[in-house]
Amino acid sequence: MRFKDKLNNASKKNNSLLCVGLDVDLSKAPQYKSIFDFNKAIIDATKDLVCAYKPNIAFYEMYGAKGLEELIKTIEYIHKFDLPVILDAKRGDIGNSSAAYAKAVFEVYKADAVTVSPYMGEDSLKPFLDYKDKGVFVLCLTSNPGAKDFQHPIFKDIAKKFGNAGLVVGATRPEELKEIRKIAPNALLLIPGVGTQGGDLGSIVKIGGKNIIINASRSIIYSENPGEAAKKLRDEINEKIV
Repeated sequence: MRFKDKLNNASKKNNSLLCVGLDVDLSKAPQYKSIFDFNKAIIDATKDLVCAYKPNIAFYEMYGAKGLEELIKTIEYIHKFDLPVILDAKRGDIGNSSAAYAKAVFEVYKADAVTVSPYMGEDSLKPFLDYKDKGVFVLCLTSNPGAKDFQHPIFKDIAKKFGNAGLVVGATRPEELKEIRKIAPNALLLIPGVGTQGGDLGSIVKIGGKNIIINASRSIIYSENPGEAAKKLRDEINEKIV
């Protein structure tokens, strides 16, 4: 099934534009013996409330080969519920290297979508885009403070160039999001930065419209009750959709 179809089906089934980021740090959850045990608990509590999950590969790589095995196991478990997985890997390199990265993301880890960096140009992203049934989210304007160092004003060029793919736009950038939406009115936007990073949910949903995925990670997965936290945010998003 194509990523967008899988995403739309999950979004309709769960009445949700919420994506939960599975950024696992077991030092913050010492009651769990493994990454998979932690992820399984989060997934079981939220699987009826989300449109997707987004594991960040860094939080698995830091545990070495075992962490990557747990990542594969986690993605397999998510797929049992017909929910899509966006692997937050931020890849992007010269052609042969990107082809290898794409094969790893889509054929080894079996993710449904991936985040990529456009810094090295269109040819560096082509191997990912060649997987027509998969989703690709291009970093356009990120939510971290250092985004101002290099991303202005090239984020507009990125939106023009890759508006037919997905775009990553931080929730802390509502004014720039307006400009991006004008340039790429139909682009699917992956929006991190709501929750712990303090993005304004109301502004983001109003500007972004319905063709968005709102990601929250720490504010949900480390809460006392992840299911309640996910439901609260899912419902807040739905209330703000015009």
